[in-house]
Amino acid sequence: MGADPADEAPPGFVLPLLLFAGFRAFIDEVHAELARQGHPDLRPAHGFALQAVGGAGVTAGELGRRLGVSKQAAGKTVDRLAGLGYVERVDDPADARRKHVRLTARGHDVLARSAAVMESLRARWADALGEGRLRDLERGLRTVVPGDHFRLDASNWFGA
Repeated sequence: MGADPADEAPPGFVLPLLLFAGFRAFIDEVHAELARQGHPDLRPAHGFALQAVGGAGVTAGELGRRLGVSKQAAGKTVDRLAGLGYVERVDDPADARRKHVRLTARGHDVLARSAAVMESLRARWADALGEGRLRDLERGLRTVVPGDHFRLDASNWFGA
């Protein structure tokens, strides 16, 4: 009897496609739930930008560096997020000639909601895969992903 074809390793291109499909499914579910919770205009690229703004806020130039985009592109992102009510521009406390971008109450709200939704989705994945298998997957990915694996410039990398 021959080996079961299902036991053979798939071609190398399958792994990144599965990882991306899992990422996409996870993020799509996050955004669908955020839309139901009152944030229908938020897009995945906005999530990266809101994370890059963070709790302390940033200048547009620093936001651009964190996202891997030009200061002008960061400014457009800030304009969009400000228009949606997630960030605001205020005088920079260190230099009144510069503007500082910080999260609004709505920005803090959506980050808190997205964290809760992600916890819920992780729990669903743990139910589907088993907690041990999911932890093994997370540990394995930490082993092979470079130390700067939480780069926020992913939307720029995809050409968004």
